[in-house]
Order: sequence, then C-alpha cells, then structure tokens
Amino acid sequence: MENIEENSFLRALVVFDNNRYDDRFKTDWGFSCYLEGLEKTILFDTGGNGKILLDNLEKAGISPKKIQVVVLSHFHSDHTGGLEELLSRNPAIEVWVPAYFPENFKEGIRKKGARVVEVTTSRQICRSAFTSGVIEGPVNEQSLVLDTPRGLVVITGCAHPGIVKILSRVKELFPKNFYLVFGGFHLGGASPKEIESIIAHFEALGVKKVGPTHCSGDLPRKLFYEKYGEDFIQVGVGKEIIIR
Repeated sequence: MENIEENSFLRALVVFDNNRYDDRFKTDWGFSCYLEGLEKTILFDTGGNGKILLDNLEKAGISPKKIQVVVLSHFHSDHTGGLEELLSRNPAIEVWVPAYFPENFKEGIRKKGARVVEVTTSRQICRSAFTSGVIEGPVNEQSLVLDTPRGLVVITGCAHPGIVKILSRVKELFPKNFYLVFGGFHLGGASPKEIESIIAHFEALGVKKVGPTHCSGDLPRKLFYEKYGEDFIQVGVGKEIIIR
C-alpha cells in the first residue's frame, strides 16, 4: 500500500448522520462522509435524503461538482437515498457499488451519466483509498479503507456483517496498524457483555481511536467512550476529522 504523502492531510467531514454534532447541519436517519486530501474526493454513502444531503454539503461549502467518487456500503435506503439528487447536480461521478445491487439501480446510475464500478473483492479506488471488498453478513457490505501515515482508517456504513468481522478481514488484507475506525457499528440492542467483548476485540486488533455513530446505539457509544477516553471521537453530522 502506498499511503497519503507525509506533508499532506486527510479531511473527513460527516455530512449526513442521525446524531448531532454541529447545529448548523440537519440530522436524519442515515450516514454519509465526505473525504478530501486523497488523490480523488470521495463521498462514502449518501444518507437517506437527497435534499438534506445537498443542503448539508452547501452549509459545509462543498459543491457537488467537487465529488469525484461515491462509494456505497450496502443496499439500504439510508445509505443510498441521496444518490439520485447528487447525480442530478453532478453526473460525472464514479459510483462504486457492491455487485449484488439490483440491476435497475445500477442502470439508473448509468442513465444519469455516471460510471458504475461493481465490487466483489478488495481493490484500490485511488492512491491511499481501498474498498474492503464485499463482506458477507445478514446484509452484505463493503467498507472504506484509507492508508494514512498514522495507520489505517476504516469507515463503515452499518457494519451488518459484524464490526469485528470487518476489521479482521481488513487486517488480513492490509497488514498495518489501525489508527481510527468510525461509522455505523450496528450494535443497538446489544447487551453490555456483547459490547464489552467487541471492545476487547478492538483492543486486541490495536485500534487506537474509535468513533461509533449512526446505528451504533447509545449504550455502545457510552461504553466505547469509557474504555477509549480521549481516543474516543464523538461523531455526528458536521463533525470534521483531520488526519495528518
């Protein structure tokens, strides 16, 4: 893996989330994260509502035309719902989707003028950015893996296959240290014992910083915070993370 140049930085801005961070941005159920500082600008997931997504991008000073790549984690509307309106503003986007997505969905993207890239296994999106490949679970899903000077950054949509399973697969694919894992961990309804076991796996995998959000659940966020302390990142819509 060739990572982000030492003298540059990665900026991640959460532009769609049901958790609030910055009051200027509207919350709604779903997730989307904008990334710049890579070879290409990437939007990971598109939230569940195109108008809210575009409004939040505008509040952040981000033109839809600046986005070069969209990566969709899985086929749930709270992660794909903003795509159509985004493509109406900028059809010159490469859309990376798990290959199992319905053909009519993929054809709808092509009709907008965008290019569809179908994903099965892990592959490079651009320098320093990779898909985990589609990982099997109750819902098959891909995550985004970024190679930074501080270590791997993994962004998850909902982690339906299991957050530990995802991280274990990423570790097999990319034998580097984990710096930050954030996004949806899908732990709502998990028992304290289950959550503590997952946190122990995070520690065993060497995850330095965490930012559970979206579908992660309040109790898991609380328990991750208690364990990680200053290395816990409160993530919600409007949260900006800079990695140098």
